[in-house]
Amino acid sequence: MTADHTPIRRLRASDGLWATYETVCRRTFGRSRSEDLVEHMRTIVREHGTDEELAVLEEAERETEERRARKGGRPRAAED
Repeated sequence: MTADHTPIRRLRASDGLWATYETVCRRTFGRSRSEDLVEHMRTIVREHGTDEELAVLEEAERETEERRARKGGRPRAAED
């Protein structure tokens, strides 16, 4: 399942909600809406995942860290 990049996922949200969510995430959490959504997904899996789902999350986190190590860290911030 390892790839050189993280796939882009599609999400349906109104333009107003999408824009407002970005400003709230930046102001409140100091992160982008994408970072916030990913953190929310991790939290949900940690709190409600089965042992198998937790193992998948652990492997996904390892893959992300390996990719960042190869590419020199977190990607630069971009508008999403």
